[in-house]
Amino acid sequence: MKPEFQQGTLKNVRPEQERGRLARELTSGAPSIARPWRLVFPCRSHKYFCINIFMAGEVHYHDYLQLDNILNAQFPESNKQQLPAHDEMLFIVIHQAYELWFKQLHHEVDSIIEIMKKPALNDNSPELQTVVHRLNRIATILRVLVHQIDIMETMTPMDFLDFRDMLRPASGFQSWQFKELEAKLGLKFEQRHGKEYYTSQLRKEHVDIIKNAEQQISLLQLVNSWLERMPFLKDGAGDLFWNNYRNSYQNSLADAEKDNLAAFDEMFFEKNETPNPSHSLSTSASRAALFIMLYRGYPMLHLPFQLLNALLEIDEQLSSWRYRHMNMVHRMIGTRIGTGSSTGKDYLKAAADKHYIFKEIAQLNSFLIERRKLPALPAEIEKRLGFVAA
Repeated sequence: MKPEFQQGTLKNVRPEQERGRLARELTSGAPSIARPWRLVFPCRSHKYFCINIFMAGEVHYHDYLQLDNILNAQFPESNKQQLPAHDEMLFIVIHQAYELWFKQLHHEVDSIIEIMKKPALNDNSPELQTVVHRLNRIATILRVLVHQIDIMETMTPMDFLDFRDMLRPASGFQSWQFKELEAKLGLKFEQRHGKEYYTSQLRKEHVDIIKNAEQQISLLQLVNSWLERMPFLKDGAGDLFWNNYRNSYQNSLADAEKDNLAAFDEMFFEKNETPNPSHSLSTSASRAALFIMLYRGYPMLHLPFQLLNALLEIDEQLSSWRYRHMNMVHRMIGTRIGTGSSTGKDYLKAAADKHYIFKEIAQLNSFLIERRKLPALPAEIEKRLGFVAA
């Protein structure tokens, strides 16, 4: 029986699997009206699946945000099994919120990658300002994700046990969006804890998405290329500067730090004709990044320093999220395995310790010296950096 149009709400009794076809039938013959129409179809848990039809040019808050779909997307397993567990709704909503934020993070990272792919990117341009702005937005979103754990921790271990076993084998470990995000930022397969295990619980289509992201150029690789294009201190002038800086750095080391000099030489003097596969930054990129950190007070280096600092903030927030997650898991289930059969806290701790994406940029702080001991820059370089008038 085909339902008739009515003002307000339209309902029918067709099975849920027919609702898509029925919606197409109805929308193709919908009468011309000056207000939205709503088609409401019965579905699980005695709720209704709704399709809103509105005239061209009309936008309504409820329809724009697809609230019918979002607010009717929570189906607690405890309700299905008629063993109601109050906190399962909280558990679902928080994880859905995480996945929505992950979607936004992908949106921001994709846009940054498109800008950074350009062969020329002025270091004081609006485009670089956009990159820095969006990197800072990513860090802010990650801080929100960390604080969402505060809400989750209002659920006690006993509250969780009311429905935990009903979730097997579902697990947060199956969040393919987060793994794809890590790959886009620059986490290599070789650097992952557990290697193939990290995709073992995923569906094939989601594994393919992650593998594809790993094959694409990452944000970290683009940052390396951008740093390599830095025009300052090239050729002979660069060698003179870095030899002088090496002497100053060596003199700044305490006796217990003397071994740092070997690490300095490997990072800043190794000729990467055959790059070390364990390194994400080349020698020239490492030099440029350290130079930006040392002389960030010059106008031309303000934005580049903010970019590097934003990357470190992202890594710090990702680390905070992983450790908060690990501690929450330990608080909730102790030493028991996860619902997805991972080792629980032990797996999360190992991944948190290993999955630093921009660690080589952070390591550059080991090679800083005091401002007053910095080598003087040639006048031509100072002029290009913006402090000396042409």
